[in-house]
Amino acid sequence: MLLERRYLPLFLVTFTLAVGYAFIYSLTAVIRSQFGISEAGIGWIGGIGFAAGFLSMVSLSRYADRGHTKVMLRTGVALVFLGNAGMIFASDLAGFLASRTLLGLGAGLFTPALRRLVVLSDPDRAGERLGALAAFDMAGFLAGPVLATLFYELGGLRVAFAALAGLVLLVAIPVLRFRFDDAPGTSIGASSERPIRDLFALSPVRGVILCTVAFYTTVGVFEAIWAVFLDDLGASQRYIALTLTLFAIPMLFVPIHGGRLAQRLGPLRVTAWSLGAAIPFMMLYGELTDLAALGVLCVVHAIADSFTMPSLQLGIAQAAPRRHLASGQGLVGATGQAVAAITAIGSGTVYQFQGATVLFAGSAGIMLVLLAGGLWQGRALMAPPAAEPA
Repeated sequence: MLLERRYLPLFLVTFTLAVGYAFIYSLTAVIRSQFGISEAGIGWIGGIGFAAGFLSMVSLSRYADRGHTKVMLRTGVALVFLGNAGMIFASDLAGFLASRTLLGLGAGLFTPALRRLVVLSDPDRAGERLGALAAFDMAGFLAGPVLATLFYELGGLRVAFAALAGLVLLVAIPVLRFRFDDAPGTSIGASSERPIRDLFALSPVRGVILCTVAFYTTVGVFEAIWAVFLDDLGASQRYIALTLTLFAIPMLFVPIHGGRLAQRLGPLRVTAWSLGAAIPFMMLYGELTDLAALGVLCVVHAIADSFTMPSLQLGIAQAAPRRHLASGQGLVGATGQAVAAITAIGSGTVYQFQGATVLFAGSAGIMLVLLAGGLWQGRALMAPPAAEPA
């Protein structure tokens, strides 16, 4: 089976994490107008969650390699619930920043530990299973804007966040009952005391990291300003939610195929194609003002990103030594969180003072340079992973 049934509760948490991110993502224009928060402040709301995720992943993911998977998964879910509950009562910038921080810390604990379980459950199909995990992630991102808009129109912002907190509580209960005793990768390993330094010493790891920075540059820009950008072009809240939904639809189906293709051809070979295709799309966003054209463009962009996500996760799984498997996933995740945080915070300011053209064109140029460097450093990952010994 592509996914063992007993892992479904853990995958559902990934789904719910993405729903939570999409809630904020799709309601930023509402938060801006209802609480009088500036574009720069909106950028900080987008960025602080990524910053907290970075700190969590880079400092704590190694403990999954040392046998603490159960604690990391359960604590991560608890922090996510508290963060979403905090959104119900937030009424100013400080309240939203505090809640987003808890969300980032929780996701940073949960995600690397789960990816380690996924890779070790069947190493020869790791790319395919990581693609399935990405599909759950994107399914949440797909459902998030729809649910956010529905609950917002039914009862306002606080009702929307109360519904989200209830969903997190619902999926958290099965995680507390999950049997970790016979799950792969939960035994105490021989991870060193300095896994991040060990990983950065490897050229293929550096290649994956540079490509990850390029990919998450896009994520940070979109997190911070997409809803505000469309709102300024005259889009309704429903249209903003529709574009986010359209962006997520290909990611329900394509990542499994993307992971399978990366396993067969080589993770960075697939990344070169997919991320290389996304760069000109970024430039076009700053030039288009037609809402329908922007909607079509974001769907095509989503197809490319659907190949990039599992390819990068498989790339670090191939590049990192087994004893640093969770640390490697945490390093990629932390890098993504840090880049998205910096980019989100900076994007709000650049958009406010320089406009969309400068923001999107500058982002595309940065992505191109990073991709070229990543492919050079990680050229060993242009080949498919070696099969696991029987």
